[in-house]
Amino acid sequence: MSDSNPTPSLYAAREPIFPRRVSGPFRNLKWIIMAITLGIYYVTPWIRWDRGPSLPDQAVLLDMANRRFYFFWIEIWPHEFYFVAGLLIMAGLGLFLFTSALGRVWCGYACPQTVWTDLYILVERWIEGDRNARLRLHRQKKLDFRKARLRLTKWVTWFLIGLATGGAWVFYFADAPTLLRDLVTGNAHPVAYTTMLILTATTFFFGGFAREQICIYACPWPRIQAAMMDEDTLVVGYREWRGEPRGKGKRTADTELGDCIDCMACVNVCPVGIDIRDGQQMECITCALCIDACDDMMAKIGKPRGLIDYMALSDEPREREGQTPRPVWKHILRPRTILYTSLWSLVGVALMFALFIRSDIDLTVAPVRNPTFVTLSDGTIRNTYDVRLRNKHGEDRLFTLSLAGDPAMRLEIEGTNLHTVNVPADTAQLTRVYIIAGRDTGPAGADSTPVRIWVEDLGSGERASKDTTFNGRGN
Repeated sequence: MSDSNPTPSLYAAREPIFPRRVSGPFRNLKWIIMAITLGIYYVTPWIRWDRGPSLPDQAVLLDMANRRFYFFWIEIWPHEFYFVAGLLIMAGLGLFLFTSALGRVWCGYACPQTVWTDLYILVERWIEGDRNARLRLHRQKKLDFRKARLRLTKWVTWFLIGLATGGAWVFYFADAPTLLRDLVTGNAHPVAYTTMLILTATTFFFGGFAREQICIYACPWPRIQAAMMDEDTLVVGYREWRGEPRGKGKRTADTELGDCIDCMACVNVCPVGIDIRDGQQMECITCALCIDACDDMMAKIGKPRGLIDYMALSDEPREREGQTPRPVWKHILRPRTILYTSLWSLVGVALMFALFIRSDIDLTVAPVRNPTFVTLSDGTIRNTYDVRLRNKHGEDRLFTLSLAGDPAMRLEIEGTNLHTVNVPADTAQLTRVYIIAGRDTGPAGADSTPVRIWVEDLGSGERASKDTTFNGRGN
């Protein structure tokens, strides 16, 4: 028996979207942001920064081999990953702030998926023409020479953009000029070629074919944004009380038409293919291109601009009654946005404070637990420690180690009778250290004694310390 009511698919087949070219302040703003973000991405690895003879001279470098992150004059070591964590927290709070104030403005202007999709659509428009020309080419079933030439030209250009994207990414992880030479001559590491291939393929597919499908199905942010927004959030909306009923005719005694002439301009320019007149939708990325298209049409027919505009739901009752909406700053400066701004600023100040107070020398102490301690023939107790000394200077430094605690304890460095260690420039050196305690050392009845190991830079006088524990008592 056949099923007359088949189960609907959870995935809707993609309907190709061919946005029409539009001009206006929001489109111009998107061009500016696209140029800035792409410029930063492609140019940054080539900026040089002189750090001295022993350090890389690339301004921004993720040196995975040596486990360092260089950002202009800042150098982040592995044990300072909290700086990266703090930056990620600031990025998250910034996203919450912009979303609570202006909706999905990040998605509409600065998201990498949006930026590269805009770039791919621009290339598509240059090669195949504007919306109507691309629609005719899409509907043409026959693959003639012209269609094959246009498609091949477009795909090759897309591929080159994807290749440049993947190439720029790998340049952040190695010296850019050296890596470029190795890539061209075939001497680069296979990981570099693999990474470039993956990023080229994903950029080509995401920007050229998937486009809005990534925003709708793959990105989690549309499903989270509702928690960041409220009735005072400024989002792109349609003033239906002014636009309805739609129609292209003139008003008569029996017909009272709204300002919307149902020209579909707002739909034709939308990069995700929605109709903003249907109300707020998850797919909307708040790019505001529909505002530019509608304002242009209103100007042509002699109607006031703003039929589609940034607006807040809380202003709807006032506008329906013909009153002026509240000022923009009152929508932006409200408890939620002030809280996000305060938290964002607090994390930023804390990171700056931690950055300026950190020392150029550092150490970590790891007691060797197997065995916990050793009893020597004369009855003294010896504990072993692995001390990692970090020299963040650009030249070699001589460090001296000392011990604070019970005066009956003494410190020795493996392989030398001295208490000094030469640490090369910008390196972390592992040193085996022994602490030896005489008879009856430590508090009575205690099996462990707190001690502090000090390191001092003999050149600058800087000092750092680390607390640890001495196990066992002398007999």
